[in-house]
Amino acid sequence: MTGITLIRPSLDWLPAYEHALARGWSPNTDQDVSGEQLLQLRRNPERFLHDLYNSPMVRLPDGREVARLPAHDFWITDGEFCGRIGFRFQRGTEDLPNTAFGHIGYTIVPWKQRRGYATQALRLILPLARQEGFSRVLITCDDDNEGSKKVILANGGQPAGTLPHATRPGHVKLSFWVPTA
Repeated sequence: MTGITLIRPSLDWLPAYEHALARGWSPNTDQDVSGEQLLQLRRNPERFLHDLYNSPMVRLPDGREVARLPAHDFWITDGEFCGRIGFRFQRGTEDLPNTAFGHIGYTIVPWKQRRGYATQALRLILPLARQEGFSRVLITCDDDNEGSKKVILANGGQPAGTLPHATRPGHVKLSFWVPTA
């Protein structure tokens, strides 16, 4: 298994991110935002990168805008761009607003999947969650996403129930508590 590293999003890596978007990868697992992001990125790369992780609001799949939670966002690399992972939270509590399905979200570009990268990325971000005071984090995945379920379980995830799926009628989100130690 090849090792990966987590890097902060940067202008140096933006061409690799752009290439992934152009190949149809979406950093959002609930809706395809690749075309929209590609257009914004090509219009103004610096502003795109700033807004992607620093704007005070985020747009939900239903079009509503809500306040951005504090977060640590990373791009995943094995020497090439492989995906993204982020840890979002509210200081001083495990609770999340009902607009956030979990503390950690991740996605790997399709051409780098099934290499253990998501499992490694999750393992690498958990100590950061612990540094923020979390002994465990909530992670969700679609009920039919066996790959993500395996990633969560490989990192010690314990089932914590289900949530209605906001964008896929007839499906649910599986919830897991994952220890940060």
